[in-house]
Amino acid sequence: MKTLILGAGGQLGRELQQSCPQGVDMVAATHAQLDIRQQESVLSFVAECQPELIINAAAYTAVDGAESKPDLAVEINAEGPGYLARAAERCGARLLQVSTDFVFDGQASAPYSPRAETRPLGVYGHSKLAGECRVQEILPMHSLVLRTAWVYSRFGHNFVKTMLKLMAERDSLRVVDDQVGAPTWARGLAQALWALLEHPDAHGIYHWTDAGQCSWHAFAREIQARALALGLLDREIDIEAIPSSEYPTPAQRPAYSVLDLGSTETLLDRPAQPWQSQLQAMLEDLKTHPEED
Repeated sequence: MKTLILGAGGQLGRELQQSCPQGVDMVAATHAQLDIRQQESVLSFVAECQPELIINAAAYTAVDGAESKPDLAVEINAEGPGYLARAAERCGARLLQVSTDFVFDGQASAPYSPRAETRPLGVYGHSKLAGECRVQEILPMHSLVLRTAWVYSRFGHNFVKTMLKLMAERDSLRVVDDQVGAPTWARGLAQALWALLEHPDAHGIYHWTDAGQCSWHAFAREIQARALALGLLDREIDIEAIPSSEYPTPAQRPAYSVLDLGSTETLLDRPAQPWQSQLQAMLEDLKTHPEED
């Protein structure tokens, strides 16, 4: 099965390559190799590659940056997926589009189902939702949209690695405690993506994160506790819980963005793993490969 991965240089793209199943003929393209904002480049690249499957892990993920660069966010997160869908349509490929919990407004009190009403709060969420819609309009029966949240990995820049760096440098931290979501190790997410592609008739919208939920503050405390036990940190610091109002950002975040995983767990016939055990596995991975970024 020939599979084209876009966004191969990002944390999810790299984990997809690390976990690629046997029997998959994988072609991985970074932004430097294919800029999905360029329609003709996308069409010609895909036509030459002739994949049976396309996984789009390319995205503009700077949530605050999107507020000042809305055109760039739309080009990458909305128009790019549309070009990929057209290219997939021409060569008969399936397309898996990775999306986000930021398509929701965070006003729910129970996990969002894939059918829940979308209401993004900022440019990033709007651009990702537009990408979902374009993919589904062009490839209604031959596309999957997989929403996820709070992704981290030993690769790239993410909350876990930022916290480890700050915990090593500072005597205290202040972390928001009134935003609740589900941390997601990119390795587990990549494995779920590969598993979804084993179901050729599956289409529409699915959700996948690690199991459970927590606030950013609780996540930070768990990072510190497990990193201390593994020797990734050599001292404990105070981590103060604060409201979002004390940490203003250009983009508004959803206060609650936990996703309902039920339909995906049923399709894959396996439960999501607890976020705490996935964090442990990632930190062990980081300890084993400290030189990789």
